[in-house]
Amino acid sequence: MKNVIKRKLSILFRYSLLMFIVSLLMNSCQDNDLEIQQDFPFEVEILPVPSKIAEKETVEIRISLLTSSNFDGTSYRIRYFQFEGSGQLRYYNDEPYLPNDEYPLKQKQFRLYYTSQASESHQFSIWIKDSFGNERKVDFEFDNAS
Repeated sequence: MKNVIKRKLSILFRYSLLMFIVSLLMNSCQDNDLEIQQDFPFEVEILPVPSKIAEKETVEIRISLLTSSNFDGTSYRIRYFQFEGSGQLRYYNDEPYLPNDEYPLKQKQFRLYYTSQASESHQFSIWIKDSFGNERKVDFEFDNAS
């Protein structure tokens, strides 16, 4: 009689354990959405630039966008605003940027050219943002070279 009870309890325990494992697997697979990270923060690296600029002189600004991973769908945009002085900022040989207008960036490594149009000090900031809303600000200041 004891063997029959032990055998029935053993079978009941096995079925209970099996049901628990099956229910655990079913609940863990309930979400069909596969989470893929697409939002990768970035940093802006700028090579050293001169601290002084003369009127009508052009300064090259080399910029690299550094990311921890690459996602093909990420796009970058740039804008700038000049606080002091008068000058033009442009991307390679493109037309000069207008303050506070956004422009697409074609590469993660690029060069900007700032041309002074006055014999005074110059201050401006650029903002670079990606398609996920991450944004970085970089400030520039050039004293008068005259």
